[in-house]
Order: sequence, then structure tokens, then C-alpha cells
Amino acid sequence: MTPDAISWLYPLAFLALPLPLLIYILLPAKAPVQARALRIPDIEPYRAYTDVVVQRSPRRWIRVALLVLAWAALVTAAARPQTFAEPLGVPVTGRDLLMGIDISGSMRETDLYAGNTRATRMAVVKQVAQDFVARRTGDRIGLIMFGSQAYVQTPLTYDHKTVQHFLSEATVGLAGRSTAIGDAIGLGVKRLRERPDASRVLILLTDGANSAGVVEPLEAAGVAAQSGIRIYAIGVGSERTGPTFGSFGTQQRSELDEQTLQAISDVTGGQYFRARNQQELANIYREIDRLEPTEQDAQEFRPLDELFAWPLALALLLNLLWAALHPSVLSVVLQPLRRGESLS
Repeated sequence: MTPDAISWLYPLAFLALPLPLLIYILLPAKAPVQARALRIPDIEPYRAYTDVVVQRSPRRWIRVALLVLAWAALVTAAARPQTFAEPLGVPVTGRDLLMGIDISGSMRETDLYAGNTRATRMAVVKQVAQDFVARRTGDRIGLIMFGSQAYVQTPLTYDHKTVQHFLSEATVGLAGRSTAIGDAIGLGVKRLRERPDASRVLILLTDGANSAGVVEPLEAAGVAAQSGIRIYAIGVGSERTGPTFGSFGTQQRSELDEQTLQAISDVTGGQYFRARNQQELANIYREIDRLEPTEQDAQEFRPLDELFAWPLALALLLNLLWAALHPSVLSVVLQPLRRGESLS
């Protein structure tokens, strides 16, 4: 690392370097203290103390030098030295991608499998969608949840860990037990068309038909097409038909309106997919990866390394050396050595 590779966050901190010298010059000298004399019959047991006093002159300047160096190290740490590492390529597409997830009551149905384990539709969707988000490096991703109402759970962001967190916290029935597909599309259009970029994508996942809301799905899809938004619709659920019973003991039916979902995708230039199990759903998201690929190394990022810990550690070490050279410390160490005693 070359010296010009180091930058200082607070360079004005170096103005404090002469501060101890100014204090020494400006403050009045301390009046000498008249010490009381102690008469002792034999000086030999106190020889170590007298040796320290006699030899303190050269050691005193060593201790002063240690203090000066320690102060310089502290000031250097306060100035916050930093350095930038080698540039790293960050894949950025500029693509704005919203995920609309159905959390209506029918998503409690346990007609899908996660591996060999029977699971609810919501559990399978969470797992596959989180994997999809992890692969979309460089995209701005947002999250819309919808049931009887639609709401934005996460705005468009590069913080994919937050999106994954809120995906894992999605609760079935929180937005009502019906399905407002049109409102979810309308909310997605409102969020996406404000973005300046041309590549805007809405992934709409549902297991039912539009049964709530104030906006018709096809009408919302037409507005999406005018705004340059592609919609990839995913229908989730097994082929089983007929009424089932939810966890609240009330009858609930999941009737997937594939015709409407297909029309939504066609109008917007997207594509409709059908997921009957976890593997099919995972394959669908990988197909969307292929249709909406991420670009590589569009931008560069230089990681910032903080270096203040090194001068701070040096200051601590110098202070420990200064303390070790103090006469009182030396006397405790030297006296048993002169007597041939073990320090343990």
C-alpha cells in the first residue's frame, strides 16, 4: 500500500498534535513539594529504590519520548485513516422488479410438497421466492402483498436481505381472505411507472381468481402495458378441484382463473406459468431469470477499509511501555530480582 492510497476522514485532527506542548508552556510550573525525611538504620533493603532514583534521568527522557509517540498515534487514529481496496465489479441491470404475492386465505392449503414433506402453498412460495431474490443481484426488488386489499410490503430496493426477511414474515390472511388481483396490479403499476428505467417487471403469483378490490385485472393490465411493464403471472396449486376446509373451520375454495392470468400476461408482453409443485415453481423462477437476465460488471465498487485500529493499538502499546518504565513499577520488579527471588 502506497502512502497516497491513504485518505483522512478528519485531517483537522492533526492540529491537536502540539496541544500537550502548548499546555506545558502556558501552564504555570508546579511548586516543588517539601517531602518529609524518613530516617532508617540500614539503606541496603531500599537499594532498589535508590538505584531507580539515581538512574531516572536517562529513563525519564525515554518515558517522555514514549508519551510523545503515544499522543501522535492517538491523534493519527482520531484523524480516521482510510484506504480504498481494488475496484469490484457490481452487476447492475437497472431493472425494477416487483413481486406480487397472494396471501389470501386459500394459501393455507397443504396441496404442495417441499421435498417429500407436505407443506402449505405459502411455505413453498416463500422458500422458492427467497431463492429467486438471492439470484437477482443488481436489480431493484420490491414486494407487494395482496388479499382482499393490496399493500406495498417493501419498496423497490437493492437491499435484498430486507426483501427476503419480509418474505419470510409473510402471514396468510393478514390482508383479508379474498383475492384482489386487479388492485395488486394497479398498485404495482403505480410504483413501477414512477421509475425512470425502461425495464420494469411485475411477477404476479396467486392461487385464485379476482374476488375483491375495485380494479378489474384486465383493465389494470392494459394500463401496465401502456406504461411498459411486463407481467409474469404464476398460478399456484395442485389440479385438485372442489371445496376444502381451512384452519378456521370455514369452507374455502381455490378456483384458479388461468384464462384471466394468461390474458394479463399476453397484454403486457409477459408470460403465464402454472406451478403444481415446488419443483415446477422453482423452474418457473429460473425461466424468468432467463427471460430477464442480469448483466455483469455494469458498475464498480471500491470497498473502504478503516485503518484507525492500527495507530490506536500502537498508542495502547506505548502507554503500557511507559507504565512499565515508571519508577514505582520498576522497584517492585527489581527488588526481588536483586534478592534472587522468583517473581512467581
